[in-house]
Amino acid sequence: MSTSSLTSDRGPRRYGNDSRTGAGPAFSWLLVITGALGVLGSFVITVDKFRLLENAAYVPSCSLSPVVSCTSVMRSAQAAVFGFPNPVIGLIAFGAVTAIGFGLLAGARYRRWYWLGLNLGTLGGAVFCMWLMTQALYEIGALCLWCMLVWAATIVMFWYTTVHNLRHGVIRAPRGLVAAAREFHWAVPVTWYLVIGMLVATRFWTYWQALLL
Repeated sequence: MSTSSLTSDRGPRRYGNDSRTGAGPAFSWLLVITGALGVLGSFVITVDKFRLLENAAYVPSCSLSPVVSCTSVMRSAQAAVFGFPNPVIGLIAFGAVTAIGFGLLAGARYRRWYWLGLNLGTLGGAVFCMWLMTQALYEIGALCLWCMLVWAATIVMFWYTTVHNLRHGVIRAPRGLVAAAREFHWAVPVTWYLVIGMLVATRFWTYWQALLL
């Protein structure tokens, strides 16, 4: 999958009142793959959460150390913000994104409100994931590898949906901004990942140092 093809999707450059647009195979597959990764991470976390509820002594396979500890994360209050396990939301939301991606591969073309809804949904997912990240780093004090997979998938999903919508005029913006987003589309997710890596490294710096000594 070439990086340039991610920003070269089928469809009208600007929306009319009843215009619809589809997407090229690269972006369609990106939605399928990131959606599937989100479903996978959400499924594993959900299963482990229910096993923890059944057996308090159960230790998930991703609990590798005091820092990389899915157990600590799953037992926290933040793991069920709305009164039920967070990954249940992921199973539904990521499943829907995967279906949208397959629909685009089959030639589906969606109206502006649909693309805006997808963008808003992925934005909400990215914001929620970043909130959970801050809670994991600074309140819980532990990381869940499956959660981090979900964060990574959501970031890419949100950003490239935004680039798609900028390119096709779903989100109206100055031409310079649209051109920059298309030309340097890789810069935002790479920077985002680097910032997360830096936060993880600095938060647990003492622990990482101890591993190297």
